[in-house]
Amino acid sequence: MFYELEVKGHIRVPPNSFSEKTKDSILKRLNEKFEGYMSKDLGIIIGVSDVLNIGEGKIIPGDGAAYYDTTFKILSFKPELQEVVLGKITDITDFGAFIDVGPIDGMIHVSQTMDDFVSFSKSNVLTGKESKKSLKVNDHCRSRIIAVSFKDPSNPKIGLTMRQPKLGNLKWIEEELKKKLKATKTPAKKKGAK
Repeated sequence: MFYELEVKGHIRVPPNSFSEKTKDSILKRLNEKFEGYMSKDLGIIIGVSDVLNIGEGKIIPGDGAAYYDTTFKILSFKPELQEVVLGKITDITDFGAFIDVGPIDGMIHVSQTMDDFVSFSKSNVLTGKESKKSLKVNDHCRSRIIAVSFKDPSNPKIGLTMRQPKLGNLKWIEEELKKKLKATKTPAKKKGAK
């Protein structure tokens, strides 16, 4: 899920930035410091969107830089269990597929790609034995987050599934909806009608 969060912190502004407007300089330094930062509590920080409050600057002897207490807004992606996400397949392997769900890739184990026996071809395609559904790089898919691990905070892991109704390759979902729509539009034959 994407969030906009209000955060308080200290930021160092070096002397070579004193000629810039204070707010612009602080926003620039905050983005340099936090963009791409990952934590279990905040998720993956996409960027700092605004500086809300700037305290009085303090200069520490021997450093020359100014330090400001600031309140600012960050844009963050924090994956949550059971969340449905859209993404694009970036890689297919014999054990599953990797899907770009925003600032991070999730992994779909081959057993979670579809309700079918799945085979892997040398052309990097996963194919269902009976359904003949296929999954290729650049396919757009809808999946559900079933596992999130921040064991290594610099490299969080997201596990996904597409084995639930209305999940999977968007082409599959569209085909299923067309079939259902067609089935509901077909009038039922009356008894004795020719």
